[in-house]
Amino acid sequence: MDQHTDRTGTRELMELPLPRPRECPFGPSPDYARLRIEAPVVEVRCPTGMRAWLVSRYADVREVLGDSERFSSRTGQVPHMMGHADPARPVRPGEFTRMDGAEYQRFRRHISPEVGTPKRLAELRPRIEAIVEERIDALAAAGRTADFYGDFTVPVTTAAISGVVGVPYADRHLFHDAAAAVFSDVSSEPEMAAAMQPLHAYLYQLVRARQENPQDDGVSRIIVRSQESNEPFSEMELVSMCAVMLVAGFDTTATALAHGLFALLAHREQYTRLRTDPSLIPGAVEEIVRCFGGAAGIARQVTRDTEIGGTPVSEGDYVVVAIQAADRDPEAFDEPDRIDVGRRMSGHLGFGYGTHQCFGQQTARLELTVVLEKLTQRIPSLRLASAVEDVPFKTHTPVIGPAAVPVTWDEIVPSEKGQR
Repeated sequence: MDQHTDRTGTRELMELPLPRPRECPFGPSPDYARLRIEAPVVEVRCPTGMRAWLVSRYADVREVLGDSERFSSRTGQVPHMMGHADPARPVRPGEFTRMDGAEYQRFRRHISPEVGTPKRLAELRPRIEAIVEERIDALAAAGRTADFYGDFTVPVTTAAISGVVGVPYADRHLFHDAAAAVFSDVSSEPEMAAAMQPLHAYLYQLVRARQENPQDDGVSRIIVRSQESNEPFSEMELVSMCAVMLVAGFDTTATALAHGLFALLAHREQYTRLRTDPSLIPGAVEEIVRCFGGAAGIARQVTRDTEIGGTPVSEGDYVVVAIQAADRDPEAFDEPDRIDVGRRMSGHLGFGYGTHQCFGQQTARLELTVVLEKLTQRIPSLRLASAVEDVPFKTHTPVIGPAAVPVTWDEIVPSEKGQR
């Protein structure tokens, strides 16, 4: 590993271990197995130049994520990976993922009913089922090969989040382009502001329209709830909040789903198990999230002198919790490096933990569940169309996973015949 002198100049500073997909396509850097034992809390230099304490054991990661009083989210999620994400920049109106306490909960309590309540999920399921069926039909019409990521998961998750927020699918390029910039190696704040401007301008017009004429969509319901509250959202807050939901809500899920299917097809007996026993699908969803959620890790900032796993850390220090390393900790999970759709577990950290646990996790679970149900029903012969080592991976982004998953099949069962 590359070494750098740390801030005191007295010892060497390790580089943050990054994924090595050619070596470990279904897991984080193999360095973490050693770090969990030898240096579970160690200061590292991140790709952006940020120095941070890297935390890799399950118990320690869970402690940091669960204590927002000692470890603040003001940094943003991944400033250690994105050059434009200055962790010291003031929090903008509506930038709720960088807020803590009551300030954060003000946003979360208005968003949660759109993405997490049983009633809303029951309403979303038929829509997501229809989206998935349409995409499978599109695969059937196109031939016998496809890129599962680009041809399937991105359209599915895009349509799902568009429906949740209330943005027409035809306008998806606006948040696709914004997400491409946010999760890229764009290195300056002015560049990022320019990349986000078209989406913000569009959402401003959408918010104004929904204020005047509410519809049956998430934007309208959030506006109504806000107006009935003690602290109504400003238009700027609504625009920023919707932008976060759209940008964060499609490619992270699409990539986890593509990575998960890649793993299931690379270990094809796992896919076959889901086909023959669909009762395993809910557990398979959790296994996919355990294995492929939070790949880039999550940043926090220390609010007062304290310690993590016995290691002293100081007020103002940055911390990066290695989610995937924690979810492969043998102290927390049996045979954690093995992908097992029949695994019985609880408590994985793939959706985070604590007050900032992923606000859209229930919608993501629903999307993954429906996709696995429909795929195993309608495309039982689905398999990889290339060698595992030839599957390309994304670069220069914290949304870590395959850039394409080539798949093939013998036939696709018509939807009316695919129902059990």
